[in-house]
This record gives sequence, C-alpha cells and structure tokens, in this order.
Amino acid sequence: MKQIITVLIYSMFSILAFGQDSLAELLDQYNNESIPYISVDELTGEQGEAILLDARELEEYNISHLKSAMHIGYTHFDIKKIINQPQIDKDTKIIVYCSLGIRSEDISEKLMQAGYTNVYNLYGGIFEWKNNDHPVINSKGEVTDNVHPCSKQWEKWLHKGKKIYK
Repeated sequence: MKQIITVLIYSMFSILAFGQDSLAELLDQYNNESIPYISVDELTGEQGEAILLDARELEEYNISHLKSAMHIGYTHFDIKKIINQPQIDKDTKIIVYCSLGIRSEDISEKLMQAGYTNVYNLYGGIFEWKNNDHPVINSKGEVTDNVHPCSKQWEKWLHKGKKIYK
C-alpha cells in the first residue's frame, strides 16, 4: 500500500512539474497575472529606460544577470531596499524578472502593494532572455554564457546557454 501511495504522489508531482508543454501553460499554472507581462522583445527596446530588478537568489544572480539589473532576491526580499533607492520613485518603470516569471510576479505584487504603479513582470524571465540570444553578465560584469537554472525542475525551460549549479 505504501508503494502505491508513493507511486501516486510521484506521478502527480511529475504531471504538475513536468507536464506543461509550453511556457504559457507553465505560467498559467503558477501565476495569477496580477502584474502585466513585458516580453523580451519589448524589454530589448526599453533597456536603459526602466529599472531592472532581479528576484532570484544571490547565487543565481552572481552566475549571470541582465546588464544593469539590481539584485533584490526572493527569499529575503526587503521592500526597504527599493524604497531607499532615490532614483526609484513610485512612478518609475520597474521590470522584475527571475528564472521564468513566477517568483518575479510575487515580488512585483509586493511592489504594487507598496505603492509602485508602473511595475512589469518579464515574461519567461532570464531563461527567455537567454533563449532569445540576448547577453547576460556575471558578477564581474563580463558577458557570459552561464545561467543558473534554478532547479532540475525548471532547467528544461533553459534551451540556450550553459547550465551552471553552484
């Protein structure tokens, strides 16, 4: 009986975690779309005009991130880190990203609750950015092909770049 339950639990997890056929299905499953998405193509035309916030963990950010992105993290996110930035007023265009766009929606919601009015979630996150051949930089500011895939569960969505776990 215990084996049957274990198999059922594993099967359910596999369906939920790996059963999505598209990025849209994955994001529909995890996000409530409370924050508008911005596409990689739209961001490409706006870099430099918006504040980029990286909602991944520091280990992920240090391996690679979008140029000019500020690390804000997820697990230990502190809204005061944003409030204390003089260049970020409540109407500044803010684009939050993570690996795929799931953690970044959570952080974006916190920003909206704090009164920020112009917040967007990068559709597909850094994975979609890299999958579309855009550059990422490491902690030294050097262009790199390395990307932290977050977890074995999510790495299937990173099609380009070198997957680095540290």
